[in-house]
Amino acid sequence: MDSLRLLFLILSTIVLFLFSLQGFSKEVQLLGAGRLQAWLGRVTRNRFGGFALGAVFTALVQSSSAVSSMAVGLVDAGVMGLQGSLAVMLGTNVGTTFTAWMVSFKITFIGPVFLVLGAAMSTFSGPFKASGKAVFYLGFIFFSLDLISESLQPLREHPDLVHYLSKAHGILPALLTGMLVTVFVQSSSVTTGMVVLLVQQGLLPLESAVAMAMGANVGTTSTALLAALKLNIHAKRAAMANFVFNLSGTLLLLPFFYPFVGMLGRIQSDPAMAVATGHLFLNFGMALLYLPFTGWLAALLVRWMPAAEKPIQDEA
Repeated sequence: MDSLRLLFLILSTIVLFLFSLQGFSKEVQLLGAGRLQAWLGRVTRNRFGGFALGAVFTALVQSSSAVSSMAVGLVDAGVMGLQGSLAVMLGTNVGTTFTAWMVSFKITFIGPVFLVLGAAMSTFSGPFKASGKAVFYLGFIFFSLDLISESLQPLREHPDLVHYLSKAHGILPALLTGMLVTVFVQSSSVTTGMVVLLVQQGLLPLESAVAMAMGANVGTTSTALLAALKLNIHAKRAAMANFVFNLSGTLLLLPFFYPFVGMLGRIQSDPAMAVATGHLFLNFGMALLYLPFTGWLAALLVRWMPAAEKPIQDEA
C-alpha cells in the first residue's frame, strides 16, 4: 500500500510539472506570438540570428517541442524560409538545456516567490495581468520540480530499485528509455529535469543519465514531425531536418560515449552538473557542426524531398 501511494505521489508531481510547462509555454507564446513572427521573418535571414533567437526563446518558453513546432508552422505559412528554420531548430536544442542547468543549480526554491508574485500581478488589468500568468506558471515549474525532488527521496531507501538502477549501465536501454519517455510526454525538458533529479538523489548512475538525455534529444523531434504531417513540403523538410540533426548528433557521439562521460566526471564532480554539462556540450557541438552549412543542407533537403508534381489534366 505504501508503494502504491508513493507511486501516485510521484506521478502526480510529474503531472503538475507537465501542466506547469504547458501553461507557461502557452502564456509566453500568447504574449509574443505576433511579435515573434515578425522577428523570425527578419532575424532568420541570418543563420546566427535565427540560432540565437531559437535558443533564447526556447529557454524562455521551456519547450523545444513548442518552438520547433512553431518554426515548422511558420515555414508552412511562408513567414520563415527553410534555411532560417534549420538555424532556429539548432538553437532550440541549445535552449532546452536550460532546464537541466536550472535543476542542477538547485534554484527551484524560488518557485513560491514567483507563484505569489504572478498571482498578485494577475489581479491588475492590462499587460500586468497577461504577464502575471506567465510569471505564475514559471513559479509553478520551479515549485513542481521541488515537489518531484521531495517525492523521489523515499526511493533512495528502496533496496531493490537502488540495486537495479546501480546496475543500469547499458547505453542503448537508457537511450531508448529517454527517447520513449520524451515521445510520450512530448517534452525533453521533463525528461532531462527528471534525469538530473534522479542523479541528485543517487538513484541513477551518470552513464545512464547522460544516455537518457541523449535519447531525449531524439525523442523531442517527434512533436515537429507530427505537426508537419498535414503541412506543406517545406514544413516537412524542416521537421525532417530537426530529426536528422538530433539523431546524427547522438549517433556520432555513441562511439566516444564512455570517454565523453569520463571527461564530464573530471570536469564536474557533481553528477547533476555533469549531466547538464553533457547535455549542453552535445547540443552546442551539433550547432557548431551544422550551423555553417545550413544553406547547403537546405538545398540537399530540397533534392532529397522534392515537391510532388501536380498531375497533368487531359484536355477536353
